[in-house]
Amino acid sequence: MTPLRVLRIAAGLEAASLAVLLANLLTVHSEAITTPTGPVHGMSYLVVIATASMAPSAAPSGTRWRAFVPGVGGLLALRHLRAHSPQPARAAQEG
Repeated sequence: MTPLRVLRIAAGLEAASLAVLLANLLTVHSEAITTPTGPVHGMSYLVVIATASMAPSAAPSGTRWRAFVPGVGGLLALRHLRAHSPQPARAAQEG
């Protein structure tokens, strides 16, 4: 599995788990939802930071600091990596 694919999965999981946590906080505030979702969000946040740091094109482009933004950092890092990646690599990843 490529680092970009891992980053894509972890970024989606990070954003989705944050949405679940916030929705729970604003509605029922159930501990049964918070107990499993909190660690999932934390681990996905750490995976986003690690994989964004390992991405080959992350060093010169400023992707690493975007990954540190809680909740949406993975999505920001992905967007930045896609915008600054060479065209042939982008076509191979989408296909």
